[in-house]
Amino acid sequence: MSALRDRLHRLRAQAGQSVTAAAPVPAPRQTTTEDLRWLLGVRARSHARPATPPFPARDRELFGEEIVPGLRYTEEHVDWPGPPAPIDTRFARREDRIDPARLLHFDTETTGLAGGTGTRAFMIGAADWQGGRLRLRQLTITTMAAEPAMLRTFAEWLAPESVLVSYNGKCYDAPLLATRYRLARLANPLAGLDHLDLLHPVRRHWKGQWENCRLATAERQLLGVLREDDLPGAEAPAAWLTYLRGGPATNLRRVAEHNAQDLKSLAGVLLRLSALGGTAGTGPA
Repeated sequence: MSALRDRLHRLRAQAGQSVTAAAPVPAPRQTTTEDLRWLLGVRARSHARPATPPFPARDRELFGEEIVPGLRYTEEHVDWPGPPAPIDTRFARREDRIDPARLLHFDTETTGLAGGTGTRAFMIGAADWQGGRLRLRQLTITTMAAEPAMLRTFAEWLAPESVLVSYNGKCYDAPLLATRYRLARLANPLAGLDHLDLLHPVRRHWKGQWENCRLATAERQLLGVLREDDLPGAEAPAAWLTYLRGGPATNLRRVAEHNAQDLKSLAGVLLRLSALGGTAGTGPA
């Protein structure tokens, strides 16, 4: 290194350039024991610092019991105006009477309203009559992998003689579930079942008299139900995704409450339509 510096000095002198003494190159600093201890301390502190979660780890308690990994089941029996036996169903189908034991009211909570293969149901609720009381059952997935288990469990609730009861379920819930069963390579248990979609007779009877024919309007007008602190359906997808990402379960519990009220309202609206008999209009089976 010094020989190269001397040679450069001579070349500059021959070229007539003024030569200034080159700044001495400092010797490399020797790493001391104290330096090593300081570096190891920094490393230890960085490893000990926990990563900040995207949401505070609080209020993760969910409803029901986990029947398989990632699938929760809830069952509740509630006092609700019981159905006559048989039920007059001339408002929606050609068959005049139906045994209430065959009815299965159902409603889904989904990741969106667009439908298609990108939309999935993360909660399926169902209601039927047991011993004069309305039985509410809900299936909720807390992992993507639990969806086939949810679909198989819901299929077990259906029989060939079951009659589905829904609100816009023919156009939305049933086709969405059919897609999910197909993607899971499972037989669709809803195929071929009789289906009472209450939206259509409600529209035939009260369209133009109410501001709209949504279920919330029908339950208010026909049943006197006024929901308090109800989570809007449009916020249900965010509530589920928030929980999946480690967030609190607060709004997901509210989704379950919303779904349970939908099921009770389905049963109530059905009975009000049944009381009208054929005056509510007839439609295809």
